Amino acid sequence: MTRRERLRELDLLRFAAALAVVLYHFTGFGGAGAWPAPSQDVFPEIAPVTRFGYLGVDLFFVISGFVILMSAWGRGPGEFGISRLVRLMPAYWVSVLLGAAVYAVFRMGHGVPGLIVPNLTMLQGGLGLRNVDAVYWTLWVELHFYVLAAVLAGIGITYRSCLVFMAAWMLGGVFADEADNRILQVMLVPTWSCYFIAGMALYMIHRFGPTLLLWGYVAASYLIALRWGAWRAEHVFGGADETVVGAVITGIFAVMILVATGRLSRLRRRGMSVLGALTYPLYLVHSQLALPLLDAVYPGLDRWTALAVVIGTSLLAAYAVHRLVERPGAAWMRARLMASLKPMRPPEEAPTPVMGGDRGGRGGADLDGGESRDRAPVDAAHT
Repeated sequence: MTRRERLRELDLLRFAAALAVVLYHFTGFGGAGAWPAPSQDVFPEIAPVTRFGYLGVDLFFVISGFVILMSAWGRGPGEFGISRLVRLMPAYWVSVLLGAAVYAVFRMGHGVPGLIVPNLTMLQGGLGLRNVDAVYWTLWVELHFYVLAAVLAGIGITYRSCLVFMAAWMLGGVFADEADNRILQVMLVPTWSCYFIAGMALYMIHRFGPTLLLWGYVAASYLIALRWGAWRAEHVFGGADETVVGAVITGIFAVMILVATGRLSRLRRRGMSVLGALTYPLYLVHSQLALPLLDAVYPGLDRWTALAVVIGTSLLAAYAVHRLVERPGAAWMRARLMASLKPMRPPEEAPTPVMGGDRGGRGGADLDGGESRDRAPVDAAHT
């Protein structure tokens, strides 16, 4: 199996999305936080820009659609599920326990101790329980996508099945909203699915080349994203300027189109893989570290220096989590979870000799009926 070159520009974009969320929480958020006053009041100079940092999540979801389809291609549902577990859980468990420690020390968060165990499962969103950290809501949305992707992997991932899957997901979400069907709305997450579908279509453009049909998926997803982006700007994020939100969403789609068509390949540098590795733990731990850090250094330090200390410490903590927890934890989990799949596999049979006239005669097609061009090498570096 030939490994493809790692798309390091995605590492850069993932880190930029995480940094946008960090700056939103630390300098652009209008509610209560780690600062004595709302962070947008502490930093009025940059808050008009950083208040839109929440849209980093939108970029995360497009990247997720791209990368998860790339990761799942050629895998069964079991292997795909294991790849997600080992990627998500070690750093997530550290984050939950860190949050519990912070809440215990600062005697805040009434009822939080009873939330620790459910939060360790990452299923608290479906159980109707609060998150130990507010940022976990995005993981619950991601989990919906992973379940649907596992179903697709169980069916068999081919060019054809992806087209059917994306159309069914997009139209099913629209129909669920039209019918106000709560069960389908929960399963299909129609307010966010457009980003994952766009990412999947863009990966297929990257893998197989552009076609009018694939561009149609991207265009439809973009229009739906504009609709929900405007709705969230008005109803969730305090009347944010819909024109700015639309412009940022347009920029997100534009930059991901550049990735899919290879026009950002010149940005690939080896150091970007480190940024990609920092992204997930940084997203998980930054808001939990802010409270004890700011309590210790602010207002003894001026606000800008205190901000630099919080961001710098968050980056160092993210790197420590990656090196000391994620890497060894993922290796330990992967070996044992893969071993647990062995009883599911049929025993290996001796190869049947091929008679001369039939030798290699069916080598051009996959067993599922798809053409062999549907099976390109999996880029394991992105799993």
